[in-house]
Amino acid sequence: MKRVSILIPRGDVILSSVVGPFKIFNAVNEYLIRTGQRVENAYEVELIGFNEKTDLYGGAFSINTSKTIEDVQSTDLIVIPAVKSGLETVVQNNKEYIPWIQEQYANGAEVASLCMGAFILASTGLVDGKACTTHWLGADAFRKAFPNVRLLEQKVITDENGIYTSGGAYSFLNLILHLVEKFNGRETALYCAKLFEVDVDRDRQGQAQFAIFRGQKEHADEPIINAQVYIENNFAEKISVEKLAEMFALSRRNFIRRFKKATSNTPIEYIQRVKIEAAKKSLEASGDTINEVMYDIGYNDGKAFRNTFRKYTGLTPAEYKSRYNRVQALN
Repeated sequence: MKRVSILIPRGDVILSSVVGPFKIFNAVNEYLIRTGQRVENAYEVELIGFNEKTDLYGGAFSINTSKTIEDVQSTDLIVIPAVKSGLETVVQNNKEYIPWIQEQYANGAEVASLCMGAFILASTGLVDGKACTTHWLGADAFRKAFPNVRLLEQKVITDENGIYTSGGAYSFLNLILHLVEKFNGRETALYCAKLFEVDVDRDRQGQAQFAIFRGQKEHADEPIINAQVYIENNFAEKISVEKLAEMFALSRRNFIRRFKKATSNTPIEYIQRVKIEAAKKSLEASGDTINEVMYDIGYNDGKAFRNTFRKYTGLTPAEYKSRYNRVQALN
């Protein structure tokens, strides 16, 4: 029987990311019993915390833990649920978990982080040099906090050396189903996918189609902030890096270096992302054709537009419009 320890961190824990894995692993147990399969492949699921009870959402909900970390000498799988807001504080408040997770991993346990739980995982150092994903909303903060981690924010799940991570929000369901398939086989994973009505292969589509580009202005480089604002207000025009550098009295090389450091994007990438975000909004809300949208954001080459759009969303403009246009969705 595989021992699963779902951690209950201090702070703003996302309740669904505790309940979801708990329900799926126990659904596997019920399925194995009903189909007469080996109970050795079942799960012993425990909620592990610092205290016997943790209040969430201002006391609206509470979680009763099975054990504290002092009670657990060994486990097979550690699940770190999603957390929200004040991520530096969350990491600091849960630093007592760090040596315990490190010790369990060294003794053969596997570790899975869900959504922003990746911040706690990364604090252990176990993903330094390894692949990791998290919610697209926290990607920039994660990259700055953990530069040694190979962040793949467009991925829904990662799986490397017994360490697993999932992307944003309810994509944790895809990671848990991935683990069920890995440990119990495709048939069992498909049963759980049908039971909980989850697209078992959604991880192949990536997070990019859900990401919203928000401009990355949480830095103190004023000329670069001004350059960002200029790009966002004039994205339909032809903007060159040389022109931007000249506008803010910087050499081209220094401007590119400072822009990349501040925003995690080159100026060209930033311009592209602003254009594509505008295109996404138009494709979602308007009745404009794809060519009309393309021209409105300053593209004249259909192939270049399609390639850039797919680069940042994982979909073609036509696929995106078909999936997200509000008029088409009502028909």
